[in-house]
Amino acid sequence: MGGKYHHGDLRAELVRVSLELIAERGVESFSVAEAARRSKVSPGAPYRHFPERESLVAAVATEVARQLADEVEQAAGEHTDPVEGLAAAAGTYTGYLIRQRVGMDLINAEVLQGARYAELHDQTRRLTDQFLLRTMAVAAPADALELMEQLFTQAHGYGTFWLNGVFTKHGYTPDLVVRKSAQAARVAVEGYRHTSP
Repeated sequence: MGGKYHHGDLRAELVRVSLELIAERGVESFSVAEAARRSKVSPGAPYRHFPERESLVAAVATEVARQLADEVEQAAGEHTDPVEGLAAAAGTYTGYLIRQRVGMDLINAEVLQGARYAELHDQTRRLTDQFLLRTMAVAAPADALELMEQLFTQAHGYGTFWLNGVFTKHGYTPDLVVRKSAQAARVAVEGYRHTSP
């Protein structure tokens, strides 16, 4: 690509580049100016699409939530057994986190809470519903939210341990970590199934 941005959808390109930057540096160190530089546009160009930094971060988080919801829905939907559906959902989440280096940590960033980011909240609800609807099939209603929380925590933890190098010291591959995450989800679900009335 030359010195100027030539693609048709600058907004989408800014979201893509910003996702890469946030994955590399974290939300706190994210810079709109750097996103513009990597997109090969002027420093002011992003502000034609995003009025301020947080709105660009919100667009990235919305895309992450959408991608995750799509991937989890597809993976879990391949199983009629809700336990296997939840295991697939957990493994898929872990795999996404390893690949993209962001997940619920970005989706639930403090700066993105509030009614103004309705699209983000809609996509987040799509993602959590993939888990919640299946937990309600295997756990008592009072336990379903807690089980969902545990599954997200485990799935995120497995991915984080790989990203932080904890699992790489043991020679684990990303595929093995995904399988371990799915198996941990099965164990958690069975535990709730046995303790629920």
